[in-house]
Amino acid sequence: MDEKQLICSSCNKRMTNKEGVAVFKCPNCSKAEIVRCKHCREIAAIYTCPECGFTGPN
Repeated sequence: MDEKQLICSSCNKRMTNKEGVAVFKCPNCSKAEIVRCKHCREIAAIYTCPECGFTGPN
């Protein structure tokens, strides 16, 4: 089984098997999967949806 690599949408670091990772669909288009590491969530770092260009957090 080939496990998908999780990459933080803000800092582009690999997040597979890391603690505090959040994974969710884009709140605007619901097409792209957004991955956020614990650090980027804590500092409210900006992410951009690759599908629609939505930026968050708002």
